[in-house]
Amino acid sequence: MRVSLRSAALIGIALATLPLAGCAGRSKKGQDSNRYVARDVDTLYNAANDALAKRQYRFAAGLFDEVERQHPYSPWARRAELMSAFAYYLAHNYPESISASQRFLSIHPGNRDAPYALYLIAVDYYEQIADVTRDQKITAQALDAMGELIRRYPDSKYAADARLKVDLINDHLAGKEMEIGRFYQRRGEWLGSVIRFRTVIDQYQSSSHTPEALMRLTESYLALGVIDEAKKSAAVLGANYPGTDYYQHAYQLIQKKTKAG
Repeated sequence: MRVSLRSAALIGIALATLPLAGCAGRSKKGQDSNRYVARDVDTLYNAANDALAKRQYRFAAGLFDEVERQHPYSPWARRAELMSAFAYYLAHNYPESISASQRFLSIHPGNRDAPYALYLIAVDYYEQIADVTRDQKITAQALDAMGELIRRYPDSKYAADARLKVDLINDHLAGKEMEIGRFYQRRGEWLGSVIRFRTVIDQYQSSSHTPEALMRLTESYLALGVIDEAKKSAAVLGANYPGTDYYQHAYQLIQKKTKAG
């Protein structure tokens, strides 16, 4: 699941709201590839901004890191920490972006930009969410990070986007359960499929996968010979999604089983 352009736009807007330090005259010295040469803070910070504008994201991140390393007590250092995390994000170096954001939070836990740092961590995980056929450890980490942001800063400008992403993540996790449930069905392991489809219905009932889960639960119960449970699943499907092909299929299965019985 990739939403890079939208997330980048959101993060760019967020960064624009952060307080900016005054800028001194620009210097080409900051563009030197050897960023470990001692430089004044203005030169380093301006060179980092220039690299960022030119989409040299990894180079920019390194220069922002140098601002913090060479001038840790400068007012620019805190800003550079967040800009470094942002630049690593744009470079798709998500582990470094997460690390930089976590470092900012550990040093400045009560800072007014803490919600943004936490949001950036959550988006870093979100950008790494893999297809439902893959392991979903990162997906769970994204959900946890979004949840922490919402809990700690419910009124922040980032919470609304986090809530939207939580819904998308839950839908993705439901999709993973469906993938496994279908696999069990193909193998005729009906009890396993029942467990997976019930997970979708019980834990992700607002997801887009719920109608299919109810239909496939009906199929699985019928295969197990648990007719009453199959009828209940079909009834719930009919009550909530009466016009869907899923309900028509489930209804036909129940009718066929009832006539055969």
